Amino acid sequence: MRGRWQSIPKPVRLLAGLAGVVLLFALPNIAIPGIPFRTDEIPNGIGFSFVLSTIAIYVLVAVGLNVVVGMAGLLDLGYIGFYAVGAYTVAIFGSPDSIVATKYPWLICVPIAIALTMVSGVILGTPTLRLRGDYLAIVTLGFGEIIRLVAVNLRVTNGQRGIPSVPAPDEAHVDWNVFGWFRIKFDFDLDIFTPMDARPYYWLALVLIIVVILAVRSMERSRVGRSWLAIREDEDAASIMGVESFKFKLWAFAIGAAIGGLSGALFATRNVFVNSGNFNLLLSVMFVAAIVLGGQGNILGVVLGTVIVFYLPERFRFLSTKRELVFGLALIVIMVLRPQGLWPSRRRARELQDRKLEAKEAAAGA
Repeated sequence: MRGRWQSIPKPVRLLAGLAGVVLLFALPNIAIPGIPFRTDEIPNGIGFSFVLSTIAIYVLVAVGLNVVVGMAGLLDLGYIGFYAVGAYTVAIFGSPDSIVATKYPWLICVPIAIALTMVSGVILGTPTLRLRGDYLAIVTLGFGEIIRLVAVNLRVTNGQRGIPSVPAPDEAHVDWNVFGWFRIKFDFDLDIFTPMDARPYYWLALVLIIVVILAVRSMERSRVGRSWLAIREDEDAASIMGVESFKFKLWAFAIGAAIGGLSGALFATRNVFVNSGNFNLLLSVMFVAAIVLGGQGNILGVVLGTVIVFYLPERFRFLSTKRELVFGLALIVIMVLRPQGLWPSRRRARELQDRKLEAKEAAAGA
């Protein structure tokens, strides 16, 4: 299928991609047979547009985690910690109910969230990235749990009660006197982003996904991306060839953390409320499962895996408690039949084919 797609003329591929993007933007307004469309058609009040916005936020998370797991080959089970830092940053600095009470607009809170999550990624990565494999996974798992416990016990996060009134992207009220030299004042409220309509949040998330994917693809083709792939394949061999493995692993952690913080900020804004219950360990494991299921290292595969992992449980909500069993069995079957993922990168698919051939040759020789 991939070969057939590459054989299509480039202008046709661009038009097909553009049509796909237009379809994604129109998706919340399309009544699909068998899928509840309006909020009042669903017993628990969650409409299709709300589910789409949630999946879009999780896709953004998965793209960031793919930088760490899929490209650099670092098993991070505590990525939910960066997601939580981004969400709490927007709530603490933007909400009028926060004890910090800075009441910064959303457009200022988001860069702060990205910066703080990058710093937290560097702080976590500096002492831990000398570890590998299972040891690194355990340390990152502990980081995610530490962030959750800190959110439960700190006064600034308001504990389990959480922080309400997270600012909306289309609302800003600023009146600053900068060192007594000049005054910055602007005030606007477009009233587009409301808790009753999730479509604007879905469209905003979709725009951010496209921008982040383009940026990550550009890095993947650069010297940084090639260094990540070399480290993933064989860190010792990469170091011998002159790749500064620790430096590039730290870059992967910082960039992945920044994207996680951005998605967390968007999540807190969409929910207008944030507390520690939103950032449990199971969600972090599901992020990793989405990447492995879709295909590590391939951004489109990661997107597909995230949609499957987070949409199917919502689609089969009518099965009640049985849906978890059905979903788990489906994941097992898929991974047994497609260990490389549903849509793996070309490099990953070749690696698995080579390993199969080596195993066959070793068995024949024995």
